[in-house]
Amino acid sequence: MAQLAGKTIVVTGAARGLGHAFAVACAEAGARVLIGDLLAEEGRSAAESLKADGHEAAFHPLDIGDPESVTAFGDWVSEAAGGIDGLINNAAIATGIGGKTFDEIDLETWDRVMRVNVRGTWLMVRAMAPLMDAERGAGIVNLASDTALWGAPKLLHYVSSKGAIIAMTRSLARELGPRNIAVNAIAPGLVRVWATEYVPPDRHALYEGGRAIPRAQFPEDVVGAAVFLVSDAARFVTGQVLPVNGGFVFN
Repeated sequence: MAQLAGKTIVVTGAARGLGHAFAVACAEAGARVLIGDLLAEEGRSAAESLKADGHEAAFHPLDIGDPESVTAFGDWVSEAAGGIDGLINNAAIATGIGGKTFDEIDLETWDRVMRVNVRGTWLMVRAMAPLMDAERGAGIVNLASDTALWGAPKLLHYVSSKGAIIAMTRSLARELGPRNIAVNAIAPGLVRVWATEYVPPDRHALYEGGRAIPRAQFPEDVVGAAVFLVSDAARFVTGQVLPVNGGFVFN
């Protein structure tokens, strides 16, 4: 039987890049996938592509930085599915914000990164947790980053936001555990996707040369961990941070 057969999984930021890879992996594991993304045209196309391949999928616009958008998305999920079995909290701001030292980051960018990456992740959990059945159990996967584990320079706002995700995950695991909801975080390394095209070659080289498995990282290197953590096989795994980075940092 497929690992996620009969399950409904919500994936945010799944129009393209790593989020899309999560959605595809969940669908191929047998799940019905509900996609939320700020990129409406690409999100609809992603869902249609999955359906064309014989999977169950649907899309609804979502801006996790906007509480009203998150509420509307939650209402749509409730109406479309009734309940869900998992949430992959992938949506975040990452593109084009690096390269500035701590004293060069402007207040507007700092606040936007925190509003989306930290508050948005919390808002999604708040909206989705009530749709999870305590009897069946459920899994939440928050996307952190290994930058928060080694302290990447010239990226303080992003690193801080992902460190907050790690702390949030542990606290949520305590609060949601009695409801049979497992909450974990994945901390990928620098993944080769459209969102990292702006990253300077020397930063890619730093990662690729510093890993225990010394090569580039791709979406397919990350998705298996997420599928496992929203599956029944991981129901007793909670509050954990799993670096998926080829051994650039160990946890």
